[in-house]
Amino acid sequence: MAVHRIIQPSRRYVSVFLLFSAVLNMASAVTHYSIPEEMEEGSIVANLATDLGLDMKTLSNRKIRLDTIANKKYVDVNKDTGEMYIAEKIDRELLCNIKTATCFLKMEVVLENPLRIFNIELEIMDINDNAPQFRRDTIHLDISESTPLGERFSLSNAVDPDIGANSVKTYHLSESHHFGIEIQTGRDGSKFADLILKKALDREKQAFQNLILTAVDSGVPTRSGTASIIVHVLDTNDNAPYFEKESFRLNVPENSPIGNLVVKLNATDLDEGSNAEVIYSYSLYTSEKTQGTFKLNPDSGEITVKEMINYEDFRIYDMEVIATDKGTNSLSGQCKITILVTDMNDNHPEISIKSFQSPIKEDIAVDTVIAVVSVSDKDSGENGIVDIHIADELPFALRESSDNYYELVVSETLDREKVPEYDITFTVTDGGSPPLSDNETMTLELLDVNDNVPLFPQSFYTMPVMENNAPGALLSSLTAFDPDLHENQYLVYFIIEKEIVNTSISMLFSINPENGNLYALKTFDYEIEKEFIFHIEARDSGVPPLSSNVTVHIIIVDQNDNTPVIVSPWRVHGSVVEEKIPRSTDKGSLVSKVIAIDTDSVQNSRITYQFLQVTDATLFSLDQYNGDIRTMRMFSYRDPRHQRLVVIAKDNGEPALSATVTIKLLTVETAVKAYSDMTEVPLEYDIFSDLNLYLVIGLGSVSFLLLITILVTCVLKCQKPMPSKAAPPSRNSVISERNSTIADSTLVSNDAYWYSMFLAETRKGKLVVRQPVPKAGSRYIVSSLPRSTGLTETSDSAASTLQGSTTTGSGSSSS
Repeated sequence: MAVHRIIQPSRRYVSVFLLFSAVLNMASAVTHYSIPEEMEEGSIVANLATDLGLDMKTLSNRKIRLDTIANKKYVDVNKDTGEMYIAEKIDRELLCNIKTATCFLKMEVVLENPLRIFNIELEIMDINDNAPQFRRDTIHLDISESTPLGERFSLSNAVDPDIGANSVKTYHLSESHHFGIEIQTGRDGSKFADLILKKALDREKQAFQNLILTAVDSGVPTRSGTASIIVHVLDTNDNAPYFEKESFRLNVPENSPIGNLVVKLNATDLDEGSNAEVIYSYSLYTSEKTQGTFKLNPDSGEITVKEMINYEDFRIYDMEVIATDKGTNSLSGQCKITILVTDMNDNHPEISIKSFQSPIKEDIAVDTVIAVVSVSDKDSGENGIVDIHIADELPFALRESSDNYYELVVSETLDREKVPEYDITFTVTDGGSPPLSDNETMTLELLDVNDNVPLFPQSFYTMPVMENNAPGALLSSLTAFDPDLHENQYLVYFIIEKEIVNTSISMLFSINPENGNLYALKTFDYEIEKEFIFHIEARDSGVPPLSSNVTVHIIIVDQNDNTPVIVSPWRVHGSVVEEKIPRSTDKGSLVSKVIAIDTDSVQNSRITYQFLQVTDATLFSLDQYNGDIRTMRMFSYRDPRHQRLVVIAKDNGEPALSATVTIKLLTVETAVKAYSDMTEVPLEYDIFSDLNLYLVIGLGSVSFLLLITILVTCVLKCQKPMPSKAAPPSRNSVISERNSTIADSTLVSNDAYWYSMFLAETRKGKLVVRQPVPKAGSRYIVSSLPRSTGLTETSDSAASTLQGSTTTGSGSSSS
């Protein structure tokens, strides 16, 4: 459908008749417009928004623009109104080939948000703005007087850059009795005139004739051009050269090498001498383009390639070759040659990237368009068929959107952590043989999104920490890794809050939020705290933030920081302990027992005993594990009465800690009273595993027993010891000054504290407490049973207590 509009004159321009033709082709979707050339700048051509059905409200936001293939931008579009207007005056003859019947400006209307492209073409209509013009103002013709009637003479045709009705329509010759003209039409529709001899010439009557040739077009208004024809009438040379054929049709491949022979012409002249010698030349009918492309040898008649032939520029060459003799009145013959250029696959396909989005987010949806490209090839036929493809391993695909236009879309999910950017190479290949190809590479960068959680190298950390650490000491560095970028990669570390024994974990440990360094906020004591379990979280700074946590197990490692404490024998007055033993003590009898405790654990609490000094090394032995001091032989009269023993109790730590006790033994001559009515009450005692609780109980017992001992001592000093009526002394007994009796390895002592220390030393054994003998002095009888005896019986409430009694003149008490 064609719509005709008359554009009203504006203040700057005259009225212009605009022919608007909007043609919508469903196959190519091209909108067609037609305008005359030489329209004034600023003239409105059409409203693209109306014609393309665009919303005027959103037009300015969509950034409408015109992309044109021409070197100059002859037309442009108003981005607010959508009106297409003349930006620069268009001269059809400069823009297009003069011989081209139609002249188009092909353009693309590009809109963004979303991206959309419309193809339009603007046909430039010719107006009669050029007059016909001859290549030469003067045409000289030499005609022999013997030239027969009706002979034709080619004249230089007039050239009119306009086309159609505005081009050369006809020729007029000034009045002549001998000549007339005949109008010819060429292959391209151009008009040219042949001069025809109508009446025989008589050189003697008229040697020269001056004719005016007028070329007239049929435009409105009509324009014309003239050339002067000067006819020289020559003397007779009545035979003209002639060719074997009047016309030749030849095929020449494009890109033929320069100098390549096209054809060798041969013209014959029946005359003799100089009238028979032939010279070849192009006729005036042959265009300058043809003469510039092919070289004619005037002597041999060989036509060779003069410059590179390109099928895409010119496909048909028409020429007329004249053979002229050298007679005084030369005659000529002519032939027409048509050269058809055959296409060769000599043009590489081309690719043009129309739009391209980079960078894009890595979570972009599949099937999203990220680029639009177009392909073309100047060759024809199979040589001009173009195929485009990209590498198969890329997560993208090409799909054809319109003729020679393709969209690049996302075909798979993208992951920036695996591939941060893609080099996408578009390869185009034509269908020639051999095929030609070209490529274009673009780099697509991916933007990071927060799609990865921080990761710790381990899910569980065990950290040994030595007790007595300094507050603020660095324990370890827990570093997580996040493969994301920028703020999505910046991590902050937290300790997940919890309470341990009514204490917040944040009061015990702290972590540097930037680098994950874990610090202790207090000094730890293994004897109080042995381990901590809590969680640390690493959180990134993305939106939304992602996080992960890890379990931390802090193990407090024991340090040998507690010195052994000697709790038996009790040292009331300093570090020296005085004991009295009978000189009749048998070999192997228990003299004393050293007991030490250490609140450290495992190796650090294992105590061994050694003699540091001893008066006579042959007299006493010391068990290094249980601290028993026993006689190695009987006392002799040579042995001094005073024996000094220095015992060291040393733990197994590194370095080892120790404590010493000095025991002074005084041997006395004292009878031993037999006790036959002693009864044994077995006592089973379970050692507390918690040494701290044990230490508190032991210290409390020591304080209590010390008070009892002082009271008993005062009572004993106030009364005299009663004579013993018991059996004579036994060699298997040890008699003290306090009339106490030890049978076997049983030690009798008035010191109640002794029994408490026996309890502390015996970790897994049993104690047998013998009840005091009636009417005796203040005594406690303790028997220590080895662990291997296997005794497990207990006597009711006496199973876990020590029993003792003190007897005075007025009554008794039990504790």
